[in-house]
Amino acid sequence: MLLAIDCGNTNTVFSIWDGTRFLCTLRTATEHQRTADQYFVWFSTLLGHHGIRADITDVIISSTVPRVVFNLRVFADRYFGCRPLVVGKPECRLPVDVRVDPGTQVGPDRLVNTVAGHDLYGGDLIIVDFGTATTFDVVACDGAYIGGVIAPGVNLSLQALHEAAAALPHVDVTRPERVIGTNTVECMQSGVFWGYVGLINGICERIKAERGRAMTVIATGGLAPLFQQGDTPFDGVEEDLTMHGLTVIHEHNKEG
Repeated sequence: MLLAIDCGNTNTVFSIWDGTRFLCTLRTATEHQRTADQYFVWFSTLLGHHGIRADITDVIISSTVPRVVFNLRVFADRYFGCRPLVVGKPECRLPVDVRVDPGTQVGPDRLVNTVAGHDLYGGDLIIVDFGTATTFDVVACDGAYIGGVIAPGVNLSLQALHEAAAALPHVDVTRPERVIGTNTVECMQSGVFWGYVGLINGICERIKAERGRAMTVIATGGLAPLFQQGDTPFDGVEEDLTMHGLTVIHEHNKEG
C-alpha cells in the first residue's frame, strides 16, 4: 500500500491508498520539530482507532515546508523500511513538463495539483487552491505547468485584519445573506467572502483572456465548497486533488 503525505504550511495530511481507493485520511498540524517517532505514535494510534491494518510498502511526500522533510524521511525508513519519493527532488519524475523562467522553483503542491488536474480533466486548466495562500495554477493543453498567481489566503487575510485593527474581531468565513452588513461581523464576512469571489472571478477572466481560449476551472482546498456558492466560475471541486496527484506521480515513477 502507498502512504501519501501532503505537508502544507498549516496542516499535514496522511492518506493510505490501496491501489483503488483511499482507506483513510488523517490530518495533523504542521510542526517542523516533530520527530519520526512522534509521527509514528500519532499515526499508528489513529489507525488503530479506525480499525485499519495497512501493510505500507511505499511512501510519497509533497512538502511546502522543507524543514519537516527530514523527519518524514526517517519516519518512512524506520517504520516502513522504504525510501520515500519526494516531489521536487531530482529522483522524483513528473509525468508533465514545467515551463517557467529558468531558476524558478515551483511549489511541490502546485506541481502535484497540475498532475492531478491534467489526469482528471485534461489540459487548458485553471486550478484554484484555497490554502494558506490562494493560488491559481495554469495548465497548458499538453498538461505542462506554465505559471500562475499567488494571493493571500482567506484565513490569513482575516487574521491580518484582526491583528492590525484592534477594534475588529476574529470572524468565521461564511457566505453572508446580504452584501451590505449591518454590524461589524457581517461587514467583515461580506468583505472577505464577496471580496474573494471578486478576486477569483477577476483573475480567472484575465487568465482566460491572456490565454485566448476556453479553460476549465477546478477548485480544491478546504474552502472550495464554500466559495462554490458565490457565483464563481468553477467547473468542478476536487477536495482530494493533491492526494490524487501523489498517487499518479507514484505510479509514474514505478512504471519508469
